[in-house]
Amino acid sequence: MHRFAKEGYDGASLREIASDAGVDAALVSRYFGSKEELFVEVLNCGPDASELFQGELAGFGERVADRLMDDPDTRDGLDQLLIMLRSASSPAAAEPLRRSMRTWFIDPFAAYLGGPDASVRARLAGDLIMGVAISRAITPDHDLDDAGRASLRRRLAGVIQQAVTP
Repeated sequence: MHRFAKEGYDGASLREIASDAGVDAALVSRYFGSKEELFVEVLNCGPDASELFQGELAGFGERVADRLMDDPDTRDGLDQLLIMLRSASSPAAAEPLRRSMRTWFIDPFAAYLGGPDASVRARLAGDLIMGVAISRAITPDHDLDDAGRASLRRRLAGVIQQAVTP
């Protein structure tokens, strides 16, 4: 995960990944096959988003805004975002990335939302969440004082709630 987050799909090599793990590249190939198969496994081991899809839909925006603003454990999520961002331009990584996003986030999110345009609402809210997560990684306090962060949290909760509401 670290090597793909740091260098993206195209920049990471099986030899470097094996070296990081203290093993021979042949061993990595034996257990994971190709670099693409290892990449898929790394994508499948990302943070579990299913906890977002629990509870009443009416409180979804507030729950997510609280998590985006306060969750102290953001490293795994940030690494997953970096993998996606740094690998997005790779033709070899494009389909595994799309498939992983659908399987682990968009499809379960749309099922949770249900109703008309569930996939569109899931995609819109997911894009908002991803953008705020990237912003928080750059500026953890959003360059705001306590009152500003409280206002941002309220507005963010409202925007996310509007995105998921049928």
